Amino acid sequence: MPNLRQARILLIELCSASRDGVYRFEIKGIERNLLENLLFISVITKQNQFTAVSSLLRQVVLTLQRTTIFVENVILKIRKIMKVNVRYLLLVLMVLSLEAIAQEEITLEDDMRPVWEAGTFLGVFNAPEYPASNQSNTNVVPAPYFIYRGKTLRIGDGSIARAVAVDKSWYELDLSLAASFGANSEDNEARAGMPDLDFNFELGPQLRLRLSKFEFDDHGKGELFLNLQTRAVFSTDFSGIDHRGYVFQPDLRYRQRGWLSEKTALSISLSPTWASEKLHDYFYQVDQRFVTEQRNEFDAKAGYLGTRLLVSVSFNATDDLRIFLGASTSIHNGSANEDSPLFIENRTYSIGVGMVWRLWESEEKVAGR
Repeated sequence: MPNLRQARILLIELCSASRDGVYRFEIKGIERNLLENLLFISVITKQNQFTAVSSLLRQVVLTLQRTTIFVENVILKIRKIMKVNVRYLLLVLMVLSLEAIAQEEITLEDDMRPVWEAGTFLGVFNAPEYPASNQSNTNVVPAPYFIYRGKTLRIGDGSIARAVAVDKSWYELDLSLAASFGANSEDNEARAGMPDLDFNFELGPQLRLRLSKFEFDDHGKGELFLNLQTRAVFSTDFSGIDHRGYVFQPDLRYRQRGWLSEKTALSISLSPTWASEKLHDYFYQVDQRFVTEQRNEFDAKAGYLGTRLLVSVSFNATDDLRIFLGASTSIHNGSANEDSPLFIENRTYSIGVGMVWRLWESEEKVAGR
């Protein structure tokens, strides 16, 4: 098994490969956690596969660099050349993100699905206004959706876009997206008088490792994945876009189709998250000008953000109408900035319910993966 020295060498190579050292997460307090994850990966993939995983992780770093540069260039062109309001760009990203949530637990590797499908999505979500906040907000999102499942490229099928290995190997590399709604600080007691929190979206590479497959006599099929996600974080007030740092999020996910009935799917995931100092500053920093009797000055730092446990269930109401329900809890004990006056709750909760209504689909079918 690779030792700590080998993992440390790999970490140094990963950081050195980053553009201007950005990928170092302003590395205070995060090196040990990343090393532990690298060692964990080496254990589960066996000694003879460590070299392959190391190479793939380097690809993840390079892909993150290229993705960040690409996003920055697109934003620059949109704002300076095309003069297009970024509201429409963010709407597309939000739809892709929410549609990915609805579709993530539906298909397994051997399921047969239409090559393309289109329809409408409706979801209602209640979530904390920011990590460790004691206040939450509710958002209703109606939107169209589109999925394309090509032989080598998939769009909107549980992720933004991903390449499909022809031989169905034990890993694949794709892009992941996450999003969260903003918050009005005047309505948040802890942040009163501070700047509002804008709509956030995250974009970056994802390395998916298939750990195991299961078949049950009475409860369908299941799969266990380890998804290694590294994303650049951006925020917007719909008049401009600001870069807010990076997150590293390993996601251990179990999915089972046919859990209660043939058309019922279950998904359970556990996702610890580490973030750069810039993102922690956005949530927890208190500058001198925002100090009050109840809110002390605080300098945020990089490191552990929290761990989310998510359970979701989906089922077919009809052949073309699918309902999903999800609930999660985020545990922030041990967070790098739990002493911040803006850090209120050690544990928060989120719920979501919605539907995906398929209106059109192709006659041709393709495997779910």
